[in-house]
Amino acid sequence: MNGTKALILMAGEGKRFQNALPKQFHPIHGKKIYLYTLEKFIESKLFEEIILVCPSAFINEVKKEIVYLQKVQLISVVQGGLTRQESSYKGLLTCGTDTKFVLIHDGVRPFVSLRELKENLKSVKIHHAVDTCIPSTDTLVHSRSGTLIDQIPKRTEYLRGLTPQTFSYPLILRAHEEAIKKGICNATDDCSLVLVLNHPVFILIGEESNMKITTEQDLMIAEKLAPIEKNRPKKQNSLQGKHIVITGGMGGIGQAICKKLEQEGAIPIPISRSSPYFSVNLSLPDQVEKTFQSIYDRFGLINGLINSVGTLSIKNLTALSPEEIQEQLAVNLLSYIYCCKYAKIVPNGHIVNIASSCYSKGRKNYPIYSAAKAAIVNFTQSLAEERTDLFVNAIAPERTNTKMRTTNFKEENPLSLLSPNDVAEEIVKLLKQNGTTGSIIELTLQT
Repeated sequence: MNGTKALILMAGEGKRFQNALPKQFHPIHGKKIYLYTLEKFIESKLFEEIILVCPSAFINEVKKEIVYLQKVQLISVVQGGLTRQESSYKGLLTCGTDTKFVLIHDGVRPFVSLRELKENLKSVKIHHAVDTCIPSTDTLVHSRSGTLIDQIPKRTEYLRGLTPQTFSYPLILRAHEEAIKKGICNATDDCSLVLVLNHPVFILIGEESNMKITTEQDLMIAEKLAPIEKNRPKKQNSLQGKHIVITGGMGGIGQAICKKLEQEGAIPIPISRSSPYFSVNLSLPDQVEKTFQSIYDRFGLINGLINSVGTLSIKNLTALSPEEIQEQLAVNLLSYIYCCKYAKIVPNGHIVNIASSCYSKGRKNYPIYSAAKAAIVNFTQSLAEERTDLFVNAIAPERTNTKMRTTNFKEENPLSLLSPNDVAEEIVKLLKQNGTTGSIIELTLQT
């Protein structure tokens, strides 16, 4: 769109995120948040130029990361300021006098819709200032002191302001310049500066999904909303000759994984108590360490580790003996931790931990198993941040047709269960690509 430019503001420190790394640079399924946002703008084909306003410490990194994007020639990277207002103004100065309209958006709102972008650009031609808002579903409370309520206003008269916000370029530039003259230096919203000029701002109703990632909880929600397949690299790596260790490789899912890997030309290395090659009690750290040393002595660094070992006992907590509790925790959790600790994996190798759909909600009569699978998810996410030299992910399949499942749930219809081959297929997809890490991939019959 001729003369229409976009500012993506991503210079914030993210203090509410409580992490040393600003939230816009955190990955979702292996891709940084700001890249999701940027790709939405590129795919829209609505802008003559897209300007990324960045922290100075990340400018070189961002420039390297966008080199591989389509239409990279339309993207500029500029240094932000100490406040949102200053960053917005610096971005505006970069636009140039040939700019007619400018759309301003938060880099940490990766789920902005194409409709919101198009409607903003359509409305700004008429109203010259547009704010994307959604109705508030909560009761609003006004308190000047922060401890006592002064007023509870009518909820219907108040909206939640989002971005994008879109303006006539001369208008928003003048609003910023007037704000500076008046000593306004820390406005958190561009529309507020336009209102200081007594210019009306049109309200465009946005979408609830256009969330801002501000907290760790927001990041967890974003991981559920972001598509996984879409951001997997199209290039598929060959598994020919790759050495992959599979814990529990003699069980239902483990056997399916080994067979699938062999079909891909890989060399599966199953390890478990019943393995004819590397028999080991995975619950004992000394045995695990020795086993991985033996594997290294024979094969060198392995290319991947798949943890699929598991045990399940259907009993309520009061019926479980201390020995049974320890056994379930040892097999379903500690063995994963020990294997991840002692496995000797090549740089850019893979770890895939098999969790379960019960990680998000504990199940009656198997509380220890449910707790262990929830712990596996958190462990995987933590390890992905720690082992940046590897791709670390978890697969969380729903009920799967294995001997362990059918032994405990004899009345289930097999047609309602996932096949172990389905799980194996998903794992092989992960192993054949680089990029996805820290992801929890839920696998259902409809996946």
